[in-house]
Amino acid sequence: MPEYNNSNRAFLQAFMARSSMTFEDAQPILAAILTVSEGRTVEPDEVEEDQFSDFISAANTAVSPFDLEIRSAMPQVPQSAQQDAAATSPRRVYALVNTTSDALTQLATTYSPDEIAFLKRLLDYMFMTNNTRLCEAMVASQMQAVQLHKAPSSERQPTSNDSTQTQTAAVQSLRMTQAETMIIHLIEEGWLQKSLKGYLSLTPRALMELRGWLVLTYNDESFDGRPVERIKTCAACKEIITVGQRCENNKCKGRLHDHCMRNFFRMQQAEKCPVCKEDWPGDKFVGERALTLNSRPSNAVQRQRESSSAAPSALGEISEDENDDEE
Repeated sequence: MPEYNNSNRAFLQAFMARSSMTFEDAQPILAAILTVSEGRTVEPDEVEEDQFSDFISAANTAVSPFDLEIRSAMPQVPQSAQQDAAATSPRRVYALVNTTSDALTQLATTYSPDEIAFLKRLLDYMFMTNNTRLCEAMVASQMQAVQLHKAPSSERQPTSNDSTQTQTAAVQSLRMTQAETMIIHLIEEGWLQKSLKGYLSLTPRALMELRGWLVLTYNDESFDGRPVERIKTCAACKEIITVGQRCENNKCKGRLHDHCMRNFFRMQQAEKCPVCKEDWPGDKFVGERALTLNSRPSNAVQRQRESSSAAPSALGEISEDENDDEE
């Protein structure tokens, strides 16, 4: 293995400053590093993926003693106005992930308990309220997200632990402007992403960091003891799926990412559900398209559409007057 040198240190420092990047993001960074180390001008398009992989491997070796790891995943939403989710291969995203503590614990060092409680309400909305057998959207419009600023009465009551004789402080509501600001920060920090149609969802980095927590939190048992699997995986790559297509049978677990589906069906030489082997419908969606494109929407889905259409086009459009009225 090549010696870990100043070039590797410079790349790791640049990576940690960003938290996540694609190969295309890394090319100009590595070009600048190689220009210094090799004593000649290296253009970004001269940097090859093998070189990038070598730097990633060296960085992983350096950070592993600190319970960190650079992992990769394919994004599940279009990354630009020119990209179409079903027609263009997305660019793989690499992210620095903590391998021991969950992401919510890490965020607790940056945000207040009330802000963390707001984030938890947002995740509950995405993965419970907006993730049903009939409509697996797993998104929230910005208006829906901001409206979660108010803590429910159950959270506003202090709780006690009889075994330890300790009492947990009650969660307080955020002001609407505080919720709005936190959403902006979560987008800037790479936890949330906003689609071209204005829906909020988890980024690839967030899905990588929160995978274990999401499965543990939202895959549980119903009141009758039956397992509830709200967090599902792609039958091809086995990663969490928040955007893609699903089997027409609501009871079937067959799900495929858009970017996995083409190769999967090509290898299978038939467009069949990977689980139940029935014909693949091609018009049953996972993600925001479950709200906007699925045919014959249920009443609940129609209400989601109407609520989403009423949402403002930018986070900053909620006025202080509305915020004052809430108080």
